[in-house]
Amino acid sequence: MKNFCAGIFAAMVLFVMAVPVQAVNSKCEECHKKVTPGIVKDFNRGKMAESLECSSCHGEAHQGMNDVDKAKLPTIKTCQMCHPKQAKQYLSGKHALGMVALKAMPTFHMQPMAYNAGQKGCGGCHTLGLKDDAARQTPERKYYKYGMDCQNCHTRHMFSKKEAQEPEACMTCHTGFDHAQWEMWSGSKHGVTYLLNREIDPKNKNRGPKCQTCHMPDGNHRVMTAWGFLGLRLPEADKEWMGYRVTILQGLGVLDADGKPTARLDVVKAGKLARLDKASFDAERKRITDVCMKCHSKNFVDENMKNADQMLKAADKLFAEAIDTVSGLYKDGIIKSKDGRQYPDLLEFYDVHTHIEEILYEMFMDHRMKTLQASFHMFPDYATWYGYAKMKKDLVEIKELAAEMRKEHKAGIHK
Repeated sequence: MKNFCAGIFAAMVLFVMAVPVQAVNSKCEECHKKVTPGIVKDFNRGKMAESLECSSCHGEAHQGMNDVDKAKLPTIKTCQMCHPKQAKQYLSGKHALGMVALKAMPTFHMQPMAYNAGQKGCGGCHTLGLKDDAARQTPERKYYKYGMDCQNCHTRHMFSKKEAQEPEACMTCHTGFDHAQWEMWSGSKHGVTYLLNREIDPKNKNRGPKCQTCHMPDGNHRVMTAWGFLGLRLPEADKEWMGYRVTILQGLGVLDADGKPTARLDVVKAGKLARLDKASFDAERKRITDVCMKCHSKNFVDENMKNADQMLKAADKLFAEAIDTVSGLYKDGIIKSKDGRQYPDLLEFYDVHTHIEEILYEMFMDHRMKTLQASFHMFPDYATWYGYAKMKKDLVEIKELAAEMRKEHKAGIHK
């Protein structure tokens, strides 16, 4: 009998241990079950509900329907209190610098309020990097209500680690026009292998790499790439390529017409938009290739990296020629410049005033980006038809338009 009771007791203990720990209902939950029941349900699905309450992240100032604005909105500093290691990694990488890249646009202040602060445009992703409440106050916009940090991948209020470990967590930001990494990866053999095995053989779903495998090895939250968003590095041993690069940097306003650095170089440094010394490029390249060599031979990895680099060089050759063609129109006064510049400003993006510069902008932000990114994401069709081939088409159109503009200018038309 004694043994029987002991067995029953042990079984009860095991049963209690097997039941998920439920959060203790707080005053917040009592109200929010009526007002926002989905949030309460999500919070109680997650692990944080075992040890935290709403006030742990949102503070205690908000107590009722009449003081909703007093609820504290979490930032990376909030998460840092419990996750210092991951926060430190995140803050050392590119994701935390999203706001820097957004504000680097010279026409940033001209966009609609909803576009940036309202998150209906670039601000929907590029508010990454709002580290605290003070960072929400900017000269350009009075109030950035929501910053996109940890909760962008670990979606609130469940904050699931498993959810953030799947490639779809990256999809919202890394898709479309100028950074179609989702399309490139999911259509590559890497992506197809992962997605197929997740469906047909879940135990071996990691047979193919996902985004996190290469960009967040061992769960490291520091996300960086060797080339950076602009696909530029200095110095460049290849003299021919260095010539193309100088032209591109002049088009970006980082170098002036004489090849001297401008104040924009500080923005490039602050946003880590390019690698500006050999050591940093080599370190980031090694970090990625070390992951590649967990599956592939060194010869295979080296050859693929070399070929991807050469695709970027081929793209830069076309792009530099296009920039020089448009720059010639500035230098000859055919395109008028208020500030006397001799190069188009590539960072104006879609806020340019001539059709030829619109084509140049698409060549830069769409077609060159796809050539670069698809080459490294192992999707040759994208690198060709959405990237390199489109760049050739752009260059033909730019040359034809430039010739037509020169003819009209000589004839005194549209002066």
